[in-house]
Amino acid sequence: KMLGRVLCTVLFVGAFPSPAEASQGHISVVLLGATGDLAKKYLWQGLFQLYMDQVSSGHSFTFHGAALAALEPGQRQMFEVLKKLSCPADEAPDRCAVLKDQFLKLSQYHQLKTAENYTALSREIETLLRQEGLKEAGRIFYFSVPPFAYTEIAQHINSSCRPPAGAWLRVVLEKPFGHDLQSAQQLAAELAGFFREEEMYRVDHYLGKQAVAHILPFRDQNRQFLDPIWNRHHVERVEVVLKETVDAKGRTSFYEQYGVIRDVLQNHLTEALMFLIMELPANVSSAPEVLQHKLQAFQSLWGLERSSAVLGQYQAYGSQVQEELQEAWGYVSTTPTFAGVLIHSDSLRWEGVPFLLTSGKALDERVGYARVLFKNRAHCTQSGTLRDAGHSQCKPKQIIFHFGHGALNTPAVLVSRNLFQPAMPRESWKEAEARSDLHVFGQPLSDFYVYSPVKERDAYSVLISHIYHGRKDFFITTENLLASWAFWTPLLDSTSRQPPRLYPGGVENQQLLDFEMVSGGLAFTLAEPAELLSPGGQMPSDFKAIQSKFRQSPLVSAWAEDLISRLASDMEEAAVRSVARSGQFHLALSGGSSPVGLFQRLARHHYGFPWQHTHVWLVDERCVPLTDGESNFLGLHQHLLQHIRVPYFNIHPMPVHLHRRLCVEEDRGAQLYAEDIVALVANASFDLVLLGVGTDGHTASLFPRSEHGLDGAPTVVLTESPVKPHQRMSLSLPLINRARQVFVLVLGKGKHEITTLLSRVGHEPRKWPISGVSPSSGQLVWYVDYEALLG
Repeated sequence: KMLGRVLCTVLFVGAFPSPAEASQGHISVVLLGATGDLAKKYLWQGLFQLYMDQVSSGHSFTFHGAALAALEPGQRQMFEVLKKLSCPADEAPDRCAVLKDQFLKLSQYHQLKTAENYTALSREIETLLRQEGLKEAGRIFYFSVPPFAYTEIAQHINSSCRPPAGAWLRVVLEKPFGHDLQSAQQLAAELAGFFREEEMYRVDHYLGKQAVAHILPFRDQNRQFLDPIWNRHHVERVEVVLKETVDAKGRTSFYEQYGVIRDVLQNHLTEALMFLIMELPANVSSAPEVLQHKLQAFQSLWGLERSSAVLGQYQAYGSQVQEELQEAWGYVSTTPTFAGVLIHSDSLRWEGVPFLLTSGKALDERVGYARVLFKNRAHCTQSGTLRDAGHSQCKPKQIIFHFGHGALNTPAVLVSRNLFQPAMPRESWKEAEARSDLHVFGQPLSDFYVYSPVKERDAYSVLISHIYHGRKDFFITTENLLASWAFWTPLLDSTSRQPPRLYPGGVENQQLLDFEMVSGGLAFTLAEPAELLSPGGQMPSDFKAIQSKFRQSPLVSAWAEDLISRLASDMEEAAVRSVARSGQFHLALSGGSSPVGLFQRLARHHYGFPWQHTHVWLVDERCVPLTDGESNFLGLHQHLLQHIRVPYFNIHPMPVHLHRRLCVEEDRGAQLYAEDIVALVANASFDLVLLGVGTDGHTASLFPRSEHGLDGAPTVVLTESPVKPHQRMSLSLPLINRARQVFVLVLGKGKHEITTLLSRVGHEPRKWPISGVSPSSGQLVWYVDYEALLG
């Protein structure tokens, strides 16, 4: 009866259903966590906006606030929030009052704590619809609750509260969606047990911000201008920035678990970046196309290293943590509250273009933007007066998507007047006044075409509307979520021990957080003042590479990333010396997971490496096609060869796949490789061989008690591995020992036991093949990280 009376009122005020509305029926919206902060600040207002927008759509609505609190106190708290709801300024007061009254009558509070509570809610919805003779269109469940509660709630909804066949279910999830790849995978797997992918809407509220949401439409509507210049030949760099003046006070329990990278960069800023760099689909309104292109953009990104980021922490954060979390005196937090991260893509469009993501708390201003800065090819011969003219080609050329706040204090799209006048949809964006008294990036606003929304809308109102319409392209799919975490988790792991730079906060930061791009990574521009240095003892990253002896040979040891940096530099030095001496450098590389970071380091940071004069050989290979994921050569190609300029004929993969067969002795693959080495490498003596060590003491593909390769002639042999794929091809130990230099790389706790054993045993290659590595007239150097060395 209540619903019927309200629907009559709707018709009375002239809100008739549109005949074009394809799917009519009743929608039940259930807001879980209805009395929490997010619901109070944004969600109830967003649901009221949905009701105002869709009251004439032909759908009827009920809104069910739910929480753990008992009926009476929960209901009181919820309706205190509802009474404060407001209408947009352009809404007629009479209509606003009627709609608000209707919305309150359509809203009810429920205690949802047990399976029985969910069953009762479903029964209540069904009874109401039956009494009013309404068909059910669907149900929306908005999870405004902590993620640890997701699984239990999902189980209750799936078992007791699904709508009947023919009606849809949409489940809305708030971040955080895990805190690293493993936890995100676990949560995704749990939810997949209850909901289908198309039923889940993961919210990143930045995708509802009008400037962010307009990036793809802007690119689509301005293809004719952007197609020639939206690439590495014309773009100098891309920046995505979110600065906050507030600190983390009152939120340190959350912040200690997540920090600025997890809180802002992994989601908000990354999503905005994807909209900028993804290939533009033919139809930007097609959710599957948009999501697929976004995933491809993720897959083009280079992996992050510790040197890819600079981290900071405002000075008062440590004392706030101690106070709010009752940590012991002397507790030192390494949680970053500021981060700048350098990202690269290996796509043809963006190769070599730096993408800079920056965010922090306690900074000098509150502002957010995505900025595409174009290369300026103009030579400025005119005077300063002429150069300042609005259309001068000597002025910076940029496109800025301004999220809000800052000098403009509104969402906006800005395009330099010396680029082009953009096409913008007049019904939703208007050209703003070109004021010369306001400045953006040192330029007067009059240098730009400036557009702001005709009607500003809160991000949550926008996203709730998209949920209602089933627009999945404004939400995070499971596949894209895991791709994002796979990208960010290695950086989070590698910086977990790194002490952030301390900064005072606000305008006092001055240039302390300025950073620059150096050798493929980032570094702060200024040295850290002594009075701001971290108190207490040394952090693990303070220990630099140390040198001593291991098995009577030189040992270099450091934390993994520092060790790889040192090894890459030593390899470059060896290469330069060899080319100076003989005009070429013969390098034999092992496969497996250990050298992946080294290959990436060589590709990204060592532009002085003489690749034009380098021959790249393999130490060993699995007997699989070279395109197989298990192939050592494929890994070498993906992480190194495709990123450097090494002559095609200087690359020597092992011939394991001949005559459509793998490692068959009659095909003479091993002999052919040995003959190539004798023909091209002077005295069959490699300039440098890079080896690894297995947990059983094997090296190359020479395993304990191998029948071939541990002694005899210096040649190439076929061997058998105890693990699949069993067949291998490998340089023999005598051939390895003819090298001028042999570097052995050992990484990770998993190698601690074998490292300890090798420090005690003698020359016993039949038991431990690596113990037989002893260059007859060359040098052996061990590169062992602290985890392998010390456990």
